[in-house]
Amino acid sequence: MGFRVFSLILSLAFLLHVNAAPEIMPATVVVDGTITVAETDENYVCATIDWWPHDKCDYNHCPWEYTSVVNLVGLCNSSASSLDAFRPLRIRIGGSLQDQVLYDVGNLGSPCHSFFKMKGGLFGFSKGCLNMDRWDALNNLFSKTGAIISFGLNALHGRHKIKNKVWGGPWNSTNAHDFISYTISKGYKIEAWEFGNELSGTGIGASVSADTYAKDVGKLNEIVDALYKNSNKKPSIMAPGGFFEQGWFAKLLKITGPGTLNTVSHHMYNLGAGVDHHLIEHILNPYYLSKVSKTFSSLSQTIQQNGPWASVWVGESGGAFNSGGFHVSDTSVNSFWYLDQLGMAAAYNTKVYCRQTLVGGHYSLLNTTTFVPNPDYYSALLWHRLMGKTVLGVTTTASPYLRYYAHCSKGRAGITLLLINMSNNTDFIVKARSRSNLKQIGSEVTDGSLFREEYHMSPKDGDLQSKTMLLNGIQLQLTEKEGIPNLQPIRSRLSSPLYISSLSISFIVFPNFDSPACA
Repeated sequence: MGFRVFSLILSLAFLLHVNAAPEIMPATVVVDGTITVAETDENYVCATIDWWPHDKCDYNHCPWEYTSVVNLVGLCNSSASSLDAFRPLRIRIGGSLQDQVLYDVGNLGSPCHSFFKMKGGLFGFSKGCLNMDRWDALNNLFSKTGAIISFGLNALHGRHKIKNKVWGGPWNSTNAHDFISYTISKGYKIEAWEFGNELSGTGIGASVSADTYAKDVGKLNEIVDALYKNSNKKPSIMAPGGFFEQGWFAKLLKITGPGTLNTVSHHMYNLGAGVDHHLIEHILNPYYLSKVSKTFSSLSQTIQQNGPWASVWVGESGGAFNSGGFHVSDTSVNSFWYLDQLGMAAAYNTKVYCRQTLVGGHYSLLNTTTFVPNPDYYSALLWHRLMGKTVLGVTTTASPYLRYYAHCSKGRAGITLLLINMSNNTDFIVKARSRSNLKQIGSEVTDGSLFREEYHMSPKDGDLQSKTMLLNGIQLQLTEKEGIPNLQPIRSRLSSPLYISSLSISFIVFPNFDSPACA
């Protein structure tokens, strides 16, 4: 059975459930506003720009178009507006091909050319090159939109393959040194320099031992110290940008020691391959989604035991690997996975979460040709605007299909609840209570003067694979001047019932919630 036919059948099955009268169940959500469970960075939401060229293909689809760092086109008002709406949006520049990138500065010693397909090349591609005109143009965009940039450096330059995927030999830091020096000379702001991409542990296309890697992270730190000695702020050093393997990560932290590696970055693709016909089932299965909590927990313990000075980033996560899932990762259903993992990662003290990608692949936040926002873009924007950095404790009596997260509200008093209803046949009437007194929020108000703000997101026409998301029943689409629409809430009296419909996502803001942890 073809994938599209399978997806259509699955969508029709969901629609049948949606059209049937849903069961209505009560649920109580209890928020503990007295204790900080975890804390993210103020700008937690991040997106990546990758290096893949237009002829990167997976499963007979080639979804990257011209979105690579080296050929990203369409840097027009629509894309700038999409970045500007976050002001600031964190952007991580990196990806699978970054360890084959040379920088056209200094004595490069070879022509500067784009990636091309090459048999025997890493990931099937040749080495590529970033010319400084392109770097200048990107930084012009970043400056205009206030983006916060992290850049992944080539950690294989100078090394050679020993056997299979294992690479050895010393890292040639000269080209990276010259590139960083050029970046400083132009006044471009870089928040973090990341070393390598997916070279940790057994690696993906290549691997480097933890001992060697740690030594070269130290070398990068020395370069950054020297080049930024006259700067007011030194960028942080981040590594390894790979999949978590406990022994390898522990050794990296032990060898580098304090004062060298500031941030541990890791990647996650817990939904499986983009070609998997069960992606939608995985996305809407809370038991499946919860499995990844073991990775968060183990990484947290590893850092506490071996490098408590380091913070944690999810440096890359796209849900489904190999460019994402066709007609899944860029549709409304993907937000159920995305927002759930944003909430889960935050609860484990993840400081920054970088979504693969801002543009490129099926998992792109923006359409790869028009730059029109996909549904997950609006999910990311609502999180960025509503969820503060302080994570609060929260419990519920509801079904596991009602996922729940609570943060102090961003830039204002009160708290914000994120409620994700993954059930296709149950609506919930939610009562939110404070753990300190177990009273329903607003129950002490008798004159109906206090309100909550509700942001209810749902797929257009109930179609989970729609590329149009509704906010409080209104389509989210660009305005005539290609601007991002206003994301306006519904204001409801605190004393009124709070309905969370089946297959919907809701941000609920309680401005008057008394939370000492948010003071």
